[in-house]
Amino acid sequence: MGETPLLRLGVLLLLILAGLGIGTELLMRALDPKDSGKDASALASAKPKHHKRDSTKTAMDSVSALTAAPGAADSVPCRVVSSGIELPRNLHESSGAAQSRRDPALLWTHDDSGQPVVYAVDSTGAERARVTVTGATNLNWEDIAAAPCPGGSCLYVGDIGDNAARRPNVVVYRVPEPAAGATATPAADALRATYPDGPQDAEAMFVLPDGGIYIATKGETGPATLYRFPQPLRPGATVTLEKVAGISAARLARPERITGGSASRDGRWIALRTLRSVTLFPTQGGAVQSLANPRVTDLTALDEPQGEGVGFGEGGTLFLTSEGGRSKKTSAVMARLACTLPR
Repeated sequence: MGETPLLRLGVLLLLILAGLGIGTELLMRALDPKDSGKDASALASAKPKHHKRDSTKTAMDSVSALTAAPGAADSVPCRVVSSGIELPRNLHESSGAAQSRRDPALLWTHDDSGQPVVYAVDSTGAERARVTVTGATNLNWEDIAAAPCPGGSCLYVGDIGDNAARRPNVVVYRVPEPAAGATATPAADALRATYPDGPQDAEAMFVLPDGGIYIATKGETGPATLYRFPQPLRPGATVTLEKVAGISAARLARPERITGGSASRDGRWIALRTLRSVTLFPTQGGAVQSLANPRVTDLTALDEPQGEGVGFGEGGTLFLTSEGGRSKKTSAVMARLACTLPR
């Protein structure tokens, strides 16, 4: 039986419209004489179907909400107490933040390169102390923590940055927290470590009340991952870090790379921040075996030049520090949030 012009036209339209994602049911209705009164309007209103790739599921595993849009995970009610507070001009790249355990009115921070110096600032951003960490070098200091240690209260300074992922090892310097008036620390304990899967770039570190040191890789040179130092800590030795949990399944886009970490003083919460958000995770009885139940706070309204540091304060306070931006003449800035943490 020979093809009719209408049939040939129908086959041609079927092939064209199938390529555009329009179903055959609509086409057959259009070719049906009984539907001739509505075929024009039906074809005019039909639109191709586009299937969007779920980039979050592709890039992240189930334990992290760091790339999720605000609201995708449980949120933490936080309000801005202060923001845009300028830090001392010589502190252009504030890469870490830790509330003092000796004096909660002070915040310890540091530059990410140059002299091995930690700074104490007050709530106005004014410098209250400048202390040299004796025996340390500042290759790429990226985070700081204040936590217990055998001598009482210590500062832990993470020389863990490695933009090219080539360093043979990273080091965390541990010193007694400086007392008022100090200008230099005793000789630092050097806690050196390598990664079990090769060099990694990291900017986030936190220390739990039991002295456990954790490092979260950035997610720029490979998947973001949480590691910890094996216990007991061994100053002077080089140890292999233990892998704790995956944070991402692939490299992260720049706004989602992890730039800072902190643990609450009671060890119940840890914070990991990015350029645009901070995510809080509850610990498991003061320890971390996994990252679950994330609570995300959007930080974009702060308009930070380059958000780097996060430090827990008392009563749900979060201190945030940012590098000063591209110009070396601009100061780093600080913000303070008040957050309501679930009990």
